[in-house]
Amino acid sequence: MTKSGKSTNPYYQGPRSDHFNGTRFFNPDGIPPGTLRDLLRWKWSGQDKVSPWPKAYPSRFAGARPAERVEGTGLRVTMIGHASMLIQTAGLNILTDPVFSERVSPFSFLGPKRHNPPGIVFDDLPPIDLILVTHNHYDHLDLATLKKLQARHRAPVITPLGNDTIIRRSVPDADITATDWGDATPFRDGITIHTEPCHHWSARGMRDRRMALWAAFVIETPAGKIYHIGDTGFHDGINYRAAAAKHGGFRLGILPIGAYEPRWFMKGQHQNPDEAVQGMKLAGIQHAIGHHWGTFQLTNEAVEDPLAALRAAGVEPEQFRALRPGEAMDVPWG
Repeated sequence: MTKSGKSTNPYYQGPRSDHFNGTRFFNPDGIPPGTLRDLLRWKWSGQDKVSPWPKAYPSRFAGARPAERVEGTGLRVTMIGHASMLIQTAGLNILTDPVFSERVSPFSFLGPKRHNPPGIVFDDLPPIDLILVTHNHYDHLDLATLKKLQARHRAPVITPLGNDTIIRRSVPDADITATDWGDATPFRDGITIHTEPCHHWSARGMRDRRMALWAAFVIETPAGKIYHIGDTGFHDGINYRAAAAKHGGFRLGILPIGAYEPRWFMKGQHQNPDEAVQGMKLAGIQHAIGHHWGTFQLTNEAVEDPLAALRAAGVEPEQFRALRPGEAMDVPWG
């Protein structure tokens, strides 16, 4: 806030809450994101070894051509890459955090670059009915992709508070619903999108930290409930327990398993695979898909470290799958 009492938040103006102080959002009783000093220590101290990725990490499933629809209680998820997924169920096609750009950065020539192409070619996408954007980091909110989707599909977007402002600046005619933690947004008969807490943060630049909200989504469908989290720290399992208590368990969880090293810097904002497995159990998730790995190198772990860590966590491979771009999973019922 300024001395005049006017908020300096360019994205959102609204009442204070248990996770908004009038200017910035925050994680109640949570760990704040690292400071610039922490970032410089990570990048330049030499204490934290970076495992190099191969220049290309291709997927044998690339170029998948998904079905136009999956009807009834069928549930199919196809990995596009990183946190971009195509969810098909009850005749509905949903995209999560769609990113088809070559880099996830404010610059077209600098920043994390793809190690594999999108698993579905953009022109091969089926008709898209709904887009979910969890938060505004560049690897989740890609304005260039949202522009293309608007031109081709004109699908409505649901996103947490403040992100609507960012999207509308580039896609002014987009149909956007901005939601807060705890909101339930009816979409179609039998389909409701619940916006739920996760432990993360937001920023598009140096001056807008935590000025737009971040969230998980629960997709309530006739085929069961899907718990989709774009990014989260484990946060002692608090949000997983709360989700189970509120929603009674899930047919599917889509959980981040990458970008977690070094732990001293990443622990508060990015869970590791072992914590993802713990979260799966705490939330009553029957089957899980791991994402946020294998496409963009954002942190220090090697490209396949998340796979090894999942195996070490002792979960059955068919119960918790880490999909490659273009790979699809038909989720069992029960």
